Amino acid sequence: MPDPTSHTRTSETLGAMTALLPRWSEWKPAFRAPGADLLAGLVVALVALPLALGFGVSTGLGAAAGLTTAIVAGVVAAVFGGSRFQISGPTGAMTVVLVPIVAEYGPTGVLAVGLMAGVVLLVLAVAGIGRAVRYMPAPVIEGFTAGIAVVIALQQIPAALGITDARGEKVWQSAFDAARSFVSHASVLSPAVALAVAVVMLVGGRLVPKIPFSLVAVAAATVATRLFDLDIARIGAIPSSLSVPTLSFLHLGDLTTLVAPAFAVAALAALESLLSATAADSMGVGARHNPDRELFGQGLANIAAPLFGGVPATGAIARTAVNVRSGARTRLAALTHALILAAIMYAAAGLVADIPLAALAGVLLATTVRMVETASILAITRASGADTAVMAATFLVTVVFDLVTAVAVGVGFAAVLALRAIARSATVEQVPLDALDAVSAEEGELLRQHIVAYRIDGALFFGAAHSFLLELADVSDVQVVILRMSRVSTIDATGAIVLEDAISELEHRGITVLISGAKPEHLRPLTALGVFATGGDDVRRSFDTTPQAIAYARTLVADVDLDPRVGS
Repeated sequence: MPDPTSHTRTSETLGAMTALLPRWSEWKPAFRAPGADLLAGLVVALVALPLALGFGVSTGLGAAAGLTTAIVAGVVAAVFGGSRFQISGPTGAMTVVLVPIVAEYGPTGVLAVGLMAGVVLLVLAVAGIGRAVRYMPAPVIEGFTAGIAVVIALQQIPAALGITDARGEKVWQSAFDAARSFVSHASVLSPAVALAVAVVMLVGGRLVPKIPFSLVAVAAATVATRLFDLDIARIGAIPSSLSVPTLSFLHLGDLTTLVAPAFAVAALAALESLLSATAADSMGVGARHNPDRELFGQGLANIAAPLFGGVPATGAIARTAVNVRSGARTRLAALTHALILAAIMYAAAGLVADIPLAALAGVLLATTVRMVETASILAITRASGADTAVMAATFLVTVVFDLVTAVAVGVGFAAVLALRAIARSATVEQVPLDALDAVSAEEGELLRQHIVAYRIDGALFFGAAHSFLLELADVSDVQVVILRMSRVSTIDATGAIVLEDAISELEHRGITVLISGAKPEHLRPLTALGVFATGGDDVRRSFDTTPQAIAYARTLVADVDLDPRVGS
């Protein structure tokens, strides 16, 4: 006969897969009233153009790679992603991760990494991992965001100073080398262009936020430098259409060395995209993204972009925010932004080639200033020293090493501090018997000579087990110890083993141990590890309530010379 359980699992799997696919209902409002989305898409495209070019240059693959990524990933993620507001493309955070990959494996390695990362994202989406981002600690997010801003700023130093041959494995090393070269061959032209573009963006954006001053500043710098025929490094020729790159053959050994970078890229793409989608939810009325579908869309985008010579992409927080604030209502806005960029590549490739690299550096320098949420950082520093330490550690590791390592260190550090706080909250406290059972003062005094009760509060796990053992080791001169466990929140294997050791030590000294109020979910691991049993007269006993345990303890000490009323 068919297994109904298997049929149910198959139906659930198909339902989960179907939830990851686009639906026509998402596009109906767009075609009924497309005006707001078309306008928002145009605004976002104007903002995204210089950013896409700049991030492409920063990766080392060139401006065309950045623009291609914004177009291809923008279209795919708009259709298949989990947020109706999300704008996807090259980002500063991804650039930070890609630079060392380009240096070590070259352009072909980066394209292979993008494809592999896309597959990883698809697996994460099907596995339902998207919801895990909600557990990311805020200090870690703020720490690596500030760190990314610093790293992106350091990346722009060579272009901003007009240095094209800066060297160094780390961005801070190449920035230092560029500064040293600039001192010996100082020229104010590139720094002046970069500074002017950054100032126009920051000041103009604050005064009139609806105008895309990044594009205005870059266009002005391009016209001015060309009009006066100034000698300054420019983007150079870019293709006027999308094309499929010729990928050199990668051996299996080459692919295995790219597994770790691919996972790093996938982790960053998942993290940044989900954070961006979450931010869009908070800005949009009635918006709520599907995190697993967002990973699915980003996975497809990262598979598609490298096939056309693009770099790995993520959801872009700044461009997504512009999209929402420009009045976007549906996915049509994100799709429009990508199609406009494609039109610019096709019709204005020659004009784009004349853009000075220093102007793009100024755009990205201004972007780094906007990335840092000063109010959030100050709020975390005022919250607690532990949160400040987590944020600072994440920031430093981001700048000195890389983003993925920083996230791992930050989350690990936060977990250790959280466990320490939980361990400190766990207590073992002696409780007077007359507070637990209805006994007279005289009877209570006599019982206290033979029975002692301890209440365990909090989590009994590896972080708190040692102090628990030390507390019980001081028990002496009694016949029965009652462990009240109704307030225990969780028990792990270490806690259960330490509990076993403590009980064995007490029994070795002739003390009987009783347990009361243990929850069913705690009884299973305790019984499995042999901490106690529930049958027989010569084994450890567990009771539902503390009065029951006290009553049984009375029978154990009945032969002691107590007042005749005891045990009656």
